[in-house]
Amino acid sequence: MDQEHTQVVTFARNMDVALETRLHWLELVGGFEIGRRHVVGRSGANIGRTAPSEIILADSEVSRNHCRLAIEGDELMVTDLNSTNGTFVDGVRVRQPTPIPVGAVLQVGRQSLKHEWRTEREAMQSEELDRDLAKANSYVQALLPPPCPDGPIRADWIFRPCAKLGGDAFGYGVISDSKFGVYLLDVSGHGAAAAMHSVAVMNLLKQRAFLPNTDLAQPAQLLATLNSLFPMESNAGMYFTMWYGVYDTVSRRLDFASAGHHPAYLLPADRSSLTPLRTRNGLIGAAPETLYRADSITISPGASLYLFSDGVFEIVTIDGVQWGLQDFLPHVLSTPVEGLNEAGRLLREVSRLARPGGLDDDFSLVVLTFE
Repeated sequence: MDQEHTQVVTFARNMDVALETRLHWLELVGGFEIGRRHVVGRSGANIGRTAPSEIILADSEVSRNHCRLAIEGDELMVTDLNSTNGTFVDGVRVRQPTPIPVGAVLQVGRQSLKHEWRTEREAMQSEELDRDLAKANSYVQALLPPPCPDGPIRADWIFRPCAKLGGDAFGYGVISDSKFGVYLLDVSGHGAAAAMHSVAVMNLLKQRAFLPNTDLAQPAQLLATLNSLFPMESNAGMYFTMWYGVYDTVSRRLDFASAGHHPAYLLPADRSSLTPLRTRNGLIGAAPETLYRADSITISPGASLYLFSDGVFEIVTIDGVQWGLQDFLPHVLSTPVEGLNEAGRLLREVSRLARPGGLDDDFSLVVLTFE
């Protein structure tokens, strides 16, 4: 073929895609069954808790017949059907038939649905990618330690990546007869690249033999080793922050060091105050030959350690307020909720206060309680 024919074939292919029928899709980005998609046809659809609604959301805060979706021209419109808890578009309550712009978030009860306008081919390609990401996410989840509801050191956690794959990772476990280690790291960026970088670090920490001349019971030494093994220039410019601690079950001393990470927090059994645990060290991978230092603290019986990524507190609230660390900490001090572990309680609280559409960053939180 000459150049002219090549141009004709390419143009025809683009025309073929352009002529495909575009459909209005609603993807669950917050609430139950995240990632599930619903197509809204020309006849419209009702959203409700039970049939005969076409889109059923099994949520006690969704009314039986909650709202009506209709297509007017190329616009997707929503009308609230006198629901108990209201219908919202990008956080604004619907009082009359209201357009849902492409990219906007429809909130119904505790469910957030993002409006997309795609061809069937694009939707199928997206679903195929989602399946691949789900498999990769299952692999990452398999590397995380199981919760420990009983024993002298109890552990519970929450891991919610914001982009189906996240750059957060954490782990804990016995190092020796009297030493127990815990860490959390946060890789720059999101998606598959960040997730694979965090997986590489997790696997290395599991295979202790591949950490040369490093005592895992020495936090500063471990951070220095990781800094030398994961330079940015050899890892597509990625770096990570990290917090690492080692608890001595005999002396009750916790040795810890952080690398560019905000503090972990120690909460006594009476929940009276939070003690920040942090050492000011450089990021992992940012600069070679960085010197790392550690610190230590004695753990009182019944105290809990809260270790988390910045996605836990860097949210925008329903009122449009950008949170910082100090906005989150009072919620750690709040009274526990019966039937919920601490990690689950804090995820529920943050999700309740955040604007609709899901959290903007990975949510990773580990809580250790020392008897």
